[in-house]
Amino acid sequence: MKITDGIEMLSLEYQVSGQKIVLNPTLLWDEEAAILVDTGMPGALHNVSDAIKSTGLSFGRLKNVILTHQDLDHIGNLPDLINESKGTIRVSAHKLDQPYIEGSLPLIKTDAKRMSKEFLASLPEHARALYYNPPVSKVDETIEDGEELPYCGGVRVIHTPGHTPGHLCLYVKQSKVLIAGDALVCSEGTLRGPVEQTTLDMGMAYRSLDKLLDLEIDTIICYHGGVCSANAKDQLHDLIRAHANT
Repeated sequence: MKITDGIEMLSLEYQVSGQKIVLNPTLLWDEEAAILVDTGMPGALHNVSDAIKSTGLSFGRLKNVILTHQDLDHIGNLPDLINESKGTIRVSAHKLDQPYIEGSLPLIKTDAKRMSKEFLASLPEHARALYYNPPVSKVDETIEDGEELPYCGGVRVIHTPGHTPGHLCLYVKQSKVLIAGDALVCSEGTLRGPVEQTTLDMGMAYRSLDKLLDLEIDTIICYHGGVCSANAKDQLHDLIRAHANT
């Protein structure tokens, strides 16, 4: 789905336990390069490459992957993307999630050692294997809160911990587009807060949203649920206000 010139929301479909789920990485590009924000579930490189090509860009334009955070459905295809590019793709993430992405620490939410034997036994074999051997990749560059990346007229990095320690949002200044990762979700155009079941610290996650209030936002891209563009900034204000009153 085209958001504006140089910004496309990709839609990656998966069947999980007989149900269809859709994940929404974001592709940014300018005259210099293309940048992918998050990579989908492991084992579906063809889904990602086909989605990139559907925008009219060649896979070879992809020069950088930015990870909003460490979760399996965000880092999943990263090693395959790097291999496919013959190592030309650089990886960026926050330093607090870096050791999990690189494999020096187990992923917080899918560490097999923390899971019950009953839960692991209930998983399909391929899913269980991912808990024991998640994808890992070197992070070439750590990016920090307030940093401005030199893409698409400037992309501001916003550290929004809570969902994970190193969770990031990205704000494309020229287009007034917020790439929210899992800090927010969208349900049929309605903005929702982070999912409690998968968020490590809900209080911190909501406090992190305060950092977004000073931004001029026309569109919010949520990894789960897609685009929120109808009064997006007002919805964000209302969401934060409603949580503060609970």
